[in-house]
Order: sequence, then structure tokens, then C-alpha cells
Amino acid sequence: MATEVERKTDIGPPHYDQFLHPLIKENYGKWQYHETLAPGVLMHHGPAGDIYTVRVSSPRLVSVNFLNAIMDLADKYSDGYFRFTSRNNVEFLLASKDNIEPLKQEVEALGLLVGGTNNAISNVVHTQGWVHCHSAATDASGLVKSVMDELAEYFTSMKLPAKLRVAVACCLNMCGAVHASDIAILGVHRTPPKIDNETLPNLCEIPTTVASCPNNAIRPTSIEGKATVKVDEEKCMYCGNCYTVCPAMPLADPLNDGVSIWVGGKICNARTEPMFTKLAIPYLPNNPPRWPEVTSAVKKIVEIYAANAKPYERVGEWINRIGWPQFFDMAGIEFTKYHLDDFRHAGTTYRRSLHNRY
Repeated sequence: MATEVERKTDIGPPHYDQFLHPLIKENYGKWQYHETLAPGVLMHHGPAGDIYTVRVSSPRLVSVNFLNAIMDLADKYSDGYFRFTSRNNVEFLLASKDNIEPLKQEVEALGLLVGGTNNAISNVVHTQGWVHCHSAATDASGLVKSVMDELAEYFTSMKLPAKLRVAVACCLNMCGAVHASDIAILGVHRTPPKIDNETLPNLCEIPTTVASCPNNAIRPTSIEGKATVKVDEEKCMYCGNCYTVCPAMPLADPLNDGVSIWVGGKICNARTEPMFTKLAIPYLPNNPPRWPEVTSAVKKIVEIYAANAKPYERVGEWINRIGWPQFFDMAGIEFTKYHLDDFRHAGTTYRRSLHNRY
């Protein structure tokens, strides 16, 4: 294993080597095999000894009290070592097998679950939602909590045909992995921004605001001698880019904003090439705090997938095998004009040659 290179500045993250468990350091590059001992519990074997991983559910946005509780458990059972995965699971790294059950009992006493490995739903990766995002069409944290309360049995067991990844993004800018997850929940705006013509000249730079629109839907104008902008509603796709640079163009609309459901994405190359998600349900209403329409729709898709897919078949692979019309029938989804897909990859339409042709 390469030794840590001396840092010349404090720019960038510290070298990961200093955070590895001693057993991981000794086994680095020498691992021989691994086993799944139970849902959420893994064992990796190397010449320096076995190390055990206990994967625990976690909210993405956590409090200091939560972190203190996790660190106390790590100090008690895993020599102070734990990590967060890319999907916000907490993983404790144990050198002793005897610590697994006591750790699981204390974790469950905190109201957390152990699971998320192999053929299971892992933790949901999601965006900021109403808690922090300026352009959110829906909440993320509350939506994830509501959905996973219904799907907890698929986190604590490994009874799905294959692993299942769920993602939530609170608007079309998709800070979450909704384009490449098995099931994606995406917040959608449906009305153009509301322009505050009184404050816009004092808050916003007109050229920057005009340039922020990817559809060229914003034009400069003036009202009673004051510079402002106008929006071509036919061109607006409700992305919120304008509000990002101009706070006088708020997009949030409590009555019309909602949620869409997308399915069939994946990143891995196993069996089939990576796939983007495709639209399943164009719109469901925002009904906090439990979002019953959304949770019901997602649970139904998971259940019909679990009952009908072949072993190791991801959601998108299963749908492609049975056909989209049959999937829509099984899920009770109405086909609408919004499902018509006329998108073509830009590589087929861009001029990619240096030669001028007329």
C-alpha cells in the first residue's frame, strides 16, 4: 500500500489512509473473500484477520445529538471507526464478531434499522427539499421518511429479486441520483416564475437573469420606466434556474407543485448496460406530512417488482422483459401524453465535424 504523500498545503481533503481501521490497512489489497452473515451484516476475510461491517439506516440530514449517539456506539463496539456510505448508510467496522449482536440491539433501541445489503433497498439518497433548497417543489427528508416507513421490511431483509436503489430529488435540477436509480421520486413545478417587478431591478442583474434560462424564455422589458423581465410561458420548463440568480422570480407554488415517479434506471454494467429512468407517473400532489399518494404508488411498484421479477433482475431489466404496456397495466398507471418520449441524444444531432457544410 502506498504511503501517504506529504501535503504541501491544506487545500483538498486529508489522505483517506489515516481514517482506515487498522485491520483494513493490514488487509489492504490482500482481501480473500467476503460473506453476508445476516441482512446488514458483512464479513470480509484477509490474512490479517476478519473485519465485520454492520450497516445501519440513517437520515441524510442529521443532528449533533444523532452524531454523538453514533460516535458513542463506535467508541464502544468498533474502536471508534465508522463511515457513511454514498447513500447515507452508517457502517460500523468491527474487529470482534462478539460485538455484532450487542451493537444491533443498541442501534435498534435508537429507532434505527440494520439492513440494506445485497437484495434489499439501501438508504435513499436525496436532496435538500424544503429544509434548505431554494427551488424545491417538494420536501425530500419528509418524503423519504414516509416512503421508507412503508418499505422498511425490504431494508431489513434480502427478499427482493435484486438490489433496489431509490432516490429523491426535490426539483428538476436533480441534485439526487434520480436519473440512474431503480425508482426515483422527483419534485415538479408546473407554473412559471412569478416576477416581482418592484424589487427585481434592485435585486437582479438583467443580462445574467436573461442568460440563466436554458430555453431562452426570458426577455428584458420595462414597466413604467423600470427595467425588468418577462417570461414566455410557452417556452418555460419550470427549472428554477432564473430564481437561482434572481430572487425576485420565485417559482414555488403550493397549489400546483407536486411529485412525479420515474423507474428503470441503474448505473452498473452487470447483465445489461446502464439505463436512465423513464417516466411512470407524471404528477402526484404534495400532501405532507405523509404523502399518502406517493408512498402508495412507490410501494405498489416495489411489490409487483418483488412478486414478478426473476432473480438478479433489476427494475428496468424486468420492465424491458415484460414490456412497458404490461408494466403500466400491472401498476395501474394511466398512459398519458406526458409519456410520449421523443428525446434524442444530442450526439446524433450536434454538428460534430470541423468541416463547414452548407
